[in-house]
Amino acid sequence: MKFTLSRRTMLRGAGASLALPWLEAMLPGASVAQGMTPPKRFLAFYVPCGIRMNRWTPVETGATWALPPILSALGQRGQDPSIQGDVNVVTGLANRPARPDGPGDHASGTGAFLTAAHPFKTESTNIRNGISLDQVFANAWRGQTRFASLETGTDGGGASGNCDSGYSCAYARNIAWASDTQPLAKETNPLVLFDRLFGGLDPNQSQQMVEKRKRLKQSVLDAVKADADGLKPKLGKTDQRKLDEYLTGVRELERRVQSEQVMAVCTPGSRPAQVGDLRDRTRVMLDLLVWAFRCDLTRSATFMLQNAGSGYVFNFLGLTDGHHSYSHHGGSAVNNDAIERINAWEVEQFAYLVRQLKAAQDVNGTSVLQNSLVFFSSEIEDGDSHSHNNMPILVAGNAGGRVQSGRHLRYANAPSVANLFVSMTDALGAPQASFGDSTGALPGFITS
Repeated sequence: MKFTLSRRTMLRGAGASLALPWLEAMLPGASVAQGMTPPKRFLAFYVPCGIRMNRWTPVETGATWALPPILSALGQRGQDPSIQGDVNVVTGLANRPARPDGPGDHASGTGAFLTAAHPFKTESTNIRNGISLDQVFANAWRGQTRFASLETGTDGGGASGNCDSGYSCAYARNIAWASDTQPLAKETNPLVLFDRLFGGLDPNQSQQMVEKRKRLKQSVLDAVKADADGLKPKLGKTDQRKLDEYLTGVRELERRVQSEQVMAVCTPGSRPAQVGDLRDRTRVMLDLLVWAFRCDLTRSATFMLQNAGSGYVFNFLGLTDGHHSYSHHGGSAVNNDAIERINAWEVEQFAYLVRQLKAAQDVNGTSVLQNSLVFFSSEIEDGDSHSHNNMPILVAGNAGGRVQSGRHLRYANAPSVANLFVSMTDALGAPQASFGDSTGALPGFITS
């Protein structure tokens, strides 16, 4: 008889538990992976300070567009490892609710990034926004995974105080909103996120055992080794290989997150600041999200590559001024060149994520990317004009075949980005009649 496992089976050990990836032993009866319907997934990827649009926007529309300079990291179609065919460029959409009351485009735009609602201008506690798209999916899929959603990023900070011309920091530092008054703080520490995903407390073990393991710097894998060794002989050859690959990947992730350094100081009201290279921190956080999808720990996630109006200095790109300062380019060739280099690096991180999702095999033998939608954008169109009329948008993935990728979709008359969100809910099996300021679905986005 075929050996079977529950989808929620965990490897357990002293003070640790570890989720398993999809295995054929988890499939019902004698079926194989090809017969399974994979879950749908959503991920939002935020970057601050807008985009240099004339170096971002393809000239051609449809499926024959050439890569503009900022999107070069996608790789030209037909040249391996190109992912141009896995990504749709969507232009011409507006996010009108993001327009602030007076100054404050960065915070207001970030607040409206996934809500398409108008953030109420306040620096006090009477914040008001709208539910975010990721939480629509989290609510629709709640109970099917260990975490309804994951909120992640590279920069922390509290949700109180004035972050942008009278707008609360709650708007500037969060894109996930459980309700119109409840922002969801993101996790920015890779160590904490790793432990949350892969080093969870075994309810049969004491907190003292967990702390002892961490104090002795013992690997999660060492703690669950006996359970893994006992499981492996019961699995088929394919599942044994998958388990070996998974454990190797988790150990590499663990090694990388343990190399991250966190300052031992803290300021009341804010999170501890992280030090180290932004490049490494970004990659390990993205890898953790990929593994969370692969192990079906969550199906809805957000990632903020810095906060609204970020002033980060990209010295590894040869730049000496802050991101926000360059974004107020004033037509300067030097400033525009700097913004283009920053934007190209941001797209490179998005492309890395998409390639990792494409390489991850799903339960039915397709890729995790094929069964997902990954939304990439910023809080404003252009950093100098602070416009919200032509948002820079990429959408990767096929939603299980509902969306044809590899196209440039250009829309006239500035339909709402919320119309795209309505279409995405339909494509991912959680349809909403309306969302934000939507006026209906976005024509042509869903293809089957």
